[in-house]
Amino acid sequence: MRTTTYRRHRLSRTARTTAVAIAFTALLAPVTTTSATAAAPPAAGAGAAAGQHAATQQALKAVVEEGLPGVAAEARTGKERWFGEAGYADTSTHRKRSRADHFRAASITKVFIATVLLQLQQERRLDLDDTVDAWLPGVVSGNGNDGRKIRLRQLLNHTSGLSNYTDDPEFARRTAGPGFPEHRYDTYRPEDLVALAMQSPPHNAGGGAQYSNTNYILAGMIIEKATGHSYAYEAERRIVRPLGLRETTFPGLRATMPRPHPVGYSRLHSKEPGAPIVDATEQNMSWLGAAGEVISTTGDLNTLFHALLRGRLLAPEAMREMLTTVHSEEDGFDYGLGVESVTLSCGVRIYGKTGRTNGSLSGLAATKDGKHQLAFNINGDWPKNAATYVGVVDAEFCATRTS
Repeated sequence: MRTTTYRRHRLSRTARTTAVAIAFTALLAPVTTTSATAAAPPAAGAGAAAGQHAATQQALKAVVEEGLPGVAAEARTGKERWFGEAGYADTSTHRKRSRADHFRAASITKVFIATVLLQLQQERRLDLDDTVDAWLPGVVSGNGNDGRKIRLRQLLNHTSGLSNYTDDPEFARRTAGPGFPEHRYDTYRPEDLVALAMQSPPHNAGGGAQYSNTNYILAGMIIEKATGHSYAYEAERRIVRPLGLRETTFPGLRATMPRPHPVGYSRLHSKEPGAPIVDATEQNMSWLGAAGEVISTTGDLNTLFHALLRGRLLAPEAMREMLTTVHSEEDGFDYGLGVESVTLSCGVRIYGKTGRTNGSLSGLAATKDGKHQLAFNINGDWPKNAATYVGVVDAEFCATRTS
């Protein structure tokens, strides 16, 4: 593995959220489900899980019909668990997507990071009202950036105003564009990722949420400063092992995936119709680190979020803090601490997180009480129409009977 010291490039003020940089929040946007993604409610008396989730299965089929390789989803309603899939994990062998598939959950990592910081606050080892500079003196500085004015909670709800380092054109070219095949095994240090963000002036700090992976790189560094351990070690000790998330890992510099896993197909964010597809399954995720390195399964992600929402990981006051949201005028979403929230077409409000990296699009959503959940993964990264993928969430929460 080689360590890359990349050149500093001025961030484009107009390129705020490149395709790879943003969380795949469009997945959770409120829409009216179209005929392509909606199915009629199950017939009266049809109590089978397949019937109850018929709309969701149709939505999964629509994802593949839009041109993506495959999709897998697990829904939970009370004690019932339902699994659905469409398309292929491997298009060359026609291997189907399975419940056991591991995938890169990308920015869903932020749920783990925010939970660890809230636990540390409960233990009085830090306070979310501490400044970033109190923990990382001088790290956030230059070009108008000032860590003395940014609170830790502003990192977690994306109101810090800090630029997103993944917007840097050369960085994006290496990690998600045409340079990916050559640079997929490069190693990036957290401090260098933050330094890249410091080359751009801040946005309107505190004036509303604006998504930035830089916030969570800093959060991971603060966990290490407060505990003496890496964020991965603390997440595994505090969350992964206690909840029995046996299929969830923080790979560090390891580029390979645990088996079984789908092939991660990518067009490297080319906007050209019919752009070549590459196998992006192997990649060193240090370029996202605390902002997006975790590998998991649909089952483990649902277990995580159910435990979180039902109070197994955080005290009630900490949960209130996590689920207190700030609206983003930029993208229309509401950001809590490590989570996102939207209201669907049928009026149901959900909380969750989305994640995107080369070859993988993932979503995690649940009602506030944790009684109805959905986790899904698409092993391709070239959506044509966000409404199709929104349909998976909308179909599950608006068409599935939960009583």
